[in-house]
Amino acid sequence: MLARLSIRDIVLIERLDIEFATGLAVLTGETGAGKSILLDAFALALGGRGDAGLVRHGAEQGQVTAVFDIPKSHPATKILAENGLDDTGEMILRRVQLADGRTRAFINDQSISVQTLKAVGAALVEIHGQHDERALVDAATHRRLLDAFAGLEKDVAAVEVLWDARRTANTALEEHRAGMERAAREADYLRHASDELKQLAPKEGEETSLANRRTTMMQGEKIASDLREAQEAVGGNHSPVATLSAAVRRLERRGVNSPALVEPAVKAIDIAINALEEADQHLLAALAATDFDPAELERIEERLFALRAASRKYSTPVDQLAALAAQYAADVVLIDAGASRLKKLEQAAIEADARYAAAAKKLSMARQKSADKLNKAVNAELAPLKLERAKFMTQVETDEAAPGPQGFDRVEFWVQTNPGTKPGPMMKVASGGELSRFLLALKVVLSDRGSAPTLVFDEIDTGVGGAVADAIGGRLARLAGKVQVMAVTHAPQVAARADQHLLISKDALDKGKRVATRVNALAADHRREEIARMLAGAEITAEARAAAERLLKAATA
Repeated sequence: MLARLSIRDIVLIERLDIEFATGLAVLTGETGAGKSILLDAFALALGGRGDAGLVRHGAEQGQVTAVFDIPKSHPATKILAENGLDDTGEMILRRVQLADGRTRAFINDQSISVQTLKAVGAALVEIHGQHDERALVDAATHRRLLDAFAGLEKDVAAVEVLWDARRTANTALEEHRAGMERAAREADYLRHASDELKQLAPKEGEETSLANRRTTMMQGEKIASDLREAQEAVGGNHSPVATLSAAVRRLERRGVNSPALVEPAVKAIDIAINALEEADQHLLAALAATDFDPAELERIEERLFALRAASRKYSTPVDQLAALAAQYAADVVLIDAGASRLKKLEQAAIEADARYAAAAKKLSMARQKSADKLNKAVNAELAPLKLERAKFMTQVETDEAAPGPQGFDRVEFWVQTNPGTKPGPMMKVASGGELSRFLLALKVVLSDRGSAPTLVFDEIDTGVGGAVADAIGGRLARLAGKVQVMAVTHAPQVAARADQHLLISKDALDKGKRVATRVNALAADHRREEIARMLAGAEITAEARAAAERLLKAATA
């Protein structure tokens, strides 16, 4: 439910904070006092269209904040979770309207898109009026409302699951069938290509590896003679190692008597011998690396030529030939074994269609039965609303040739305003006053099923009075026993039923240079005075006060 509404710098409203309670809250006031401004501001907080004209003259921006108390299980919390927003217990919707026309939207002080704000607002509040096109008059919502009235939500969810399974099965079938058709058209080519690539057996990265090996072999051939000459000088017959080793042995024998003279030279020669031996090892390793079989080089050349020829032939990089070979092989398998799999997929699709169709038909039958019950319940509410000659009917059109996630049915609320007239869609056939009363009758019947927790009725009692206004007030009060109801009204019979009575007025400020809209919660005596004004007009008489007292007593009886 709506717990608090705060408005800053919107049209004639400078600063306004309203606390709301459960039950029926009515907003009354003279024409032009600002009731429409209040609703426009509320709609802005719910994601309604922004307008620079809403910002109070002289202010840089306006702001509206609506605070709701809702249970954790409410659908609005799911919308928050889907958009990565935190659920803090309270749900605070805030909209900032800038004077340049831009707006900013927030939920629980987290910046969000206007679309997300609108989705959350629609889950929390329904606004109904004579010319409202957002709520029950939208045919797109009628199926959901009928399902809610009948308690068919679980059946609908089951049909949606079967619809997804049906779609998955048919998609798999169509993809396989298309693959078979494509493969069949290219069967000869695919078999030849698959055999050729299978015989070639390309491997990923093979071209790079072979090219590197070929480069090494060709470069090694050029430097092999230099390597052999160097190795011969370092470790061959002309190597100085033997001569140096003999010199070291002689010096070591002489060095017993003169170690200080001999040892530095011996160490230096040892280092030279070790360096020559290490160089000899490196040269021998390099010679081994350059030693290759000419036949191997020829084989590498032939392999690279074959790979690159295949690459040109199939317009595919060499490194992707292996993947292409696998694809062609799979296509050939599809040709050979596809017929068997096609039969299995066809059978799976048939079974999925059958399961979906059976559940959808059962759901259609349940909707038809529930439509009769809904018609009876709504029509029972019409006579007291001075629509005794009118008739409400729920049109359930079933078209099995047009299946969807929620079944075969298209649901729309129709009305017949007088006997003998042609029935039609409620929005097109009913006049403004009739439409508002049809909406009220519907909401009374649907109040605890598929309804937002807060309902707003904007002057749905316009053009009626007496018993009809009293009937409207009684139904709003009944509705308020199940959901929070707010009603902007000019009917004293409706105002008398309120649990909370808010008076909207304009006060002159700055010695009459400007005005501001005010909202005051009325206590008992002030309520009687306001209802008397609604009955009598400008001059409140004793008779009007007495009549107001009777209305208040009757409302609590």
